[in-house]
Amino acid sequence: MCEDVCEDWVRAPIAAHDLQARVNALSRRYRMNRLPCLDESGVLHFSSRSVTVSPTQTELLELLVPNFREVVPREALRYRLGQVNGSRTRNALDLHMMRTRERIQPLGLSIRTVWGRGYVLESQADLV
Repeated sequence: MCEDVCEDWVRAPIAAHDLQARVNALSRRYRMNRLPCLDESGVLHFSSRSVTVSPTQTELLELLVPNFREVVPREALRYRLGQVNGSRTRNALDLHMMRTRERIQPLGLSIRTVWGRGYVLESQADLV
């Protein structure tokens, strides 16, 4: 469960309630650290589910996924969108973001607008 093998190791004998507390803590840490993954074929994976996204959505998600839970500047997304289909208008980005939001919603992901800065890809569980 952990990157460090020593962190999963416990010395026997151990009380059942201590072992259960350790399992719960490791499970909680695993759930908090899960990350979305976008493969080269345009499939977005998250939380044991996946969806296929369009080439334009793939281009936008290639900026958002590596910066999961971090703000991606709007201008960086507009520039990437302009490289893909030649459309660099403000409305084109808004339209593609709306469609991307709808597409990734079944995975439990959302794209939040940070006014004046950009967008953040995050888990819907983070919002609760």
